[in-house]
Amino acid sequence: MAKTVTAKLRRLPSVDEVLRSDAASAAIERFGRPAVVGAVRRILAEFRARGAVAGQLDDVVAEAVSQLEQLDKPSLRAVFNLTGTVLHTNLGRALLAEPAIAAATAVMRSAVALEFDLEDGRRGERDDHLRGLLCELTGAEDATTVNNNAAAVLLVLNTLALRREAIVSRGELIEIGGAFRLPEIMSRAGTKLVEVGTTNRTHPKDYIGAIGPKTGMLFKVHTSNYRIEGFTREVAARELAVIAAERKIPLVHDLGSGTLVDLVPFGLAHEPTVAEAIADGADLVTFSGDKLLGGPQAGFIVGRKDLIAAINRNPMKRALRLDKMRIAALEATLRLYRNPDRLARELPTFRLLSQPVADIEARARRLQRVLQAAVGAAFAVEVVACESQVGSGALPMATLPSAGLAVRPVARRSAGRLLKRLAAGLRSLDIPVIGRIEDQAFILDLRCLDDESALAANLASLDLSEARDEPD
Repeated sequence: MAKTVTAKLRRLPSVDEVLRSDAASAAIERFGRPAVVGAVRRILAEFRARGAVAGQLDDVVAEAVSQLEQLDKPSLRAVFNLTGTVLHTNLGRALLAEPAIAAATAVMRSAVALEFDLEDGRRGERDDHLRGLLCELTGAEDATTVNNNAAAVLLVLNTLALRREAIVSRGELIEIGGAFRLPEIMSRAGTKLVEVGTTNRTHPKDYIGAIGPKTGMLFKVHTSNYRIEGFTREVAARELAVIAAERKIPLVHDLGSGTLVDLVPFGLAHEPTVAEAIADGADLVTFSGDKLLGGPQAGFIVGRKDLIAAINRNPMKRALRLDKMRIAALEATLRLYRNPDRLARELPTFRLLSQPVADIEARARRLQRVLQAAVGAAFAVEVVACESQVGSGALPMATLPSAGLAVRPVARRSAGRLLKRLAAGLRSLDIPVIGRIEDQAFILDLRCLDDESALAANLASLDLSEARDEPD
């Protein structure tokens, strides 16, 4: 037996023999010689390890090419977001409007006047491209931008309260996704946290009693990702602004996800807008660009001109600044807000949030047969009512009536295993399909589905027989 295996292994071609084949030459032209050489060596080593022999040189090259094609796929891949969460942090949050995509693409292709004043030929400021729009839309005196809202909060704290105190209500000491906790970011910013009030009740006297010679700022945080209900009391921003102004202490209001327009016309609960926070007397307001605003990832700081100037002088600002692509996309996105009546048509975030449930249900009925054919007789597919959510910490208590498809295993005894196999199979498609397992069914909420035909074509290649079971 050992002699037979040895004889077979002797018939394995050498790396040089494989590379001299026409198939290998074509692979080298496509992937480059170093990549092909490495893949061929791996394939031959695999044959050797299992005592197998390839029939022809081209068989070795074919397996090498298959490996290289897998390695050549981008890791950041498009997916169908059928989770029911519109602004899904793990799936990239907001989809950009076409004008924003076009603007970002345009500046990628050429040199641009990013920090160059075309009027006088001197060095300019990259914040100038967004400052005017932000001030126009919020009513603020000045504005600056960084790479996300966490960075905005960090920069404000480090600028106004380095080695000083920031006073915050205990009911507003938030934690957001990724275990980002406000007390920890304050510590990293060099700011001492002063907690006032209790988890459920904070009064004006709590702030007043905590103010001292080392107070750098009063800090109000909008609890966008949770609600405290029942026997509660918070100090409204307008009331807190009076306390801050009387004592000449800056009031900073972090809105988190933030919004530039009233959300009620889109069928959502009212959230404080940035303009309202400025009108209520906040000296600075921080908020995100890639959540309810519907743009690329960014953090905005708007408010008093003197405070913005101090922030821009902070050396940390350079480390947190935006690149030309995001500035271009943000400028195009902000311009859409000049005509709020068209937002539901032009901005994907609001279009997805405001879709009528009847339209989504009709979409589900059209796709029911397609999905049933794809999953086979082991599953039953039915149209179901769903509850979508905004996501990314925005409006945590609000849900949107939606519709989708529920895929249930026919055999209940193996339901868990079959659902895992189905989820894995959908994720392995050319365009992965991401849903959620709930109540012994795999749910595909169709609120965020834009292209029915693309999903149908994608599902046609689903092969559950080859889907890998996940460990229990």
